[in-house]
Amino acid sequence: MKIKRHELTPFVMNCYVLEDDGEAVVVDPGEASPRLLNDLAALRVKMIINTHCHCDHAGGNAGVKAATGAPLACHADDLPLLEAIEQQGVMFGVHFPPSPPPDTLLKAGDTIVVGSQRLEVRHAPGHSPGHVVLVGDGFVLAGDVLFAGSIGRTDLPGGNYGQLLQSIRTELMTLPDDTVVYSGHGPDTTIGVERRTNPFLVNP
Repeated sequence: MKIKRHELTPFVMNCYVLEDDGEAVVVDPGEASPRLLNDLAALRVKMIINTHCHCDHAGGNAGVKAATGAPLACHADDLPLLEAIEQQGVMFGVHFPPSPPPDTLLKAGDTIVVGSQRLEVRHAPGHSPGHVVLVGDGFVLAGDVLFAGSIGRTDLPGGNYGQLLQSIRTELMTLPDDTVVYSGHGPDTTIGVERRTNPFLVNP
């Protein structure tokens, strides 16, 4: 599987395109940038996935869906955030177009197939109520749950610090140490490095 990162929006978030055998999923399209749409033009985009529905991760839903025709998926608990994309942007002085409604509601235990690869959906609330992470073969797309040396913020509506730490312990720290973590912001890391050095996990 090929995993390509696009840094998008003024928030410098990571959108990921996962490709295998000509099929692809787009994870967290913060905006429908020309470069992102150009990369998708030659692929069969099976799904657009929001790990969570904050405006910087879902602001490009409308544009990417219009360009690809792919179904949109998120967790039901983040629907209020999805429906308030424009208002979220106003809070930060950034314009985001409204998102179309989801075609699919994700839940823990779902499997997403991309070519010959499979992604397991795990519910990991705390940064937002409906945050999900996607576990593949040797990697996890962690959204804004876990970063290199840090964790997601919990001061936005629906955030819960204790719940976030519990999600990290049960949904991420149960993965092998060599699992690569593709985060919603910043560089890649691994579960093992964060287990040993992340200050929020070493001294919670």
